[in-house]
Amino acid sequence: MALDEELARDPTVFLMGEEVGLYQGAYKVSKGLYQKHGENRVIDTPITESGFAGLGVGAAMSGTRPIIEFMTMNFALQAIDHIVNTASRSRYMSGGDIKCPIVFRGPNGPPTAVGAQHSMCFAAWYGSLPGLKVLAPYDCDDAKSLLKASVRDDNPVVFLESELLYNYSFPLSDDVASPDYVGEIGKAKIMRQGTDVTIVAFSRMVHEALKAADELAKDGISAEVVNLRTIRPLDYETIVKSVRKTHRLVTAEEGFPQSGVGSEIITIANEYAFDSLDAPPERITSADVPIPYAKSIEDLALPQAAQIINAVKRVCYRSK
Repeated sequence: MALDEELARDPTVFLMGEEVGLYQGAYKVSKGLYQKHGENRVIDTPITESGFAGLGVGAAMSGTRPIIEFMTMNFALQAIDHIVNTASRSRYMSGGDIKCPIVFRGPNGPPTAVGAQHSMCFAAWYGSLPGLKVLAPYDCDDAKSLLKASVRDDNPVVFLESELLYNYSFPLSDDVASPDYVGEIGKAKIMRQGTDVTIVAFSRMVHEALKAADELAKDGISAEVVNLRTIRPLDYETIVKSVRKTHRLVTAEEGFPQSGVGSEIITIANEYAFDSLDAPPERITSADVPIPYAKSIEDLALPQAAQIINAVKRVCYRSK
């Protein structure tokens, strides 16, 4: 819906990537758009991420608003020079004269049984780069409203969609269903109010955090779940306000532990809410190994609601 509405609203917007047109998208995200908007607005490319990402960056600098779809964000590594050295830095290095309003989007994070080369979460990677905005939607409201905001932004945006969440169903609120509704980049969302502990998550891990909160409620623990939505710029205010309210913090992500998004969240809590913390914060991540292929050990490597529950009980001093 977001892609369709932005293509219809602005003639400078176009979608480009592998199989986005005739095949209607590897995950059918662009279903029907080729037939509706034509081959000049929904463009099938060869299998050359570096090539079409570079074309997109040049087109963005020339006055259009490209949306570049990678079949998986793991394949965006082939285009990393265009994203990092050109898109993210040109506006700053030109003193604001060269804008690069481009969206790089596609599935991010581990699906199931596709191997290490297709399973990475790139939120921390791109989140470390000044000049980029980095978003990771959870539900339909996030995906639609924030993708529209990303397309309209004058800065390059990396839009990380969860491959597993493509299979989930969510309600779409009446407000967000309106073509005129545009989300706010850089604003987290409280998914569940709580008083005993703050759980900060993004993308699919919001689902696991909400599952954990339901189970924790049975034990009398009230968990507040924060959906980051934007990885860069981070919503410091919402995170700090929640930690000062609950006095405890657990983070959850599908990335790796070292230099992860959770590390940054905990740093924020220590810098701005240290005196409010009643326990050391904990972070839940994927195991510190390349994601395994075999499902039996892949399940052990990926973060689950049970791990969040155990971490919450530790920071609440409910278990050893």
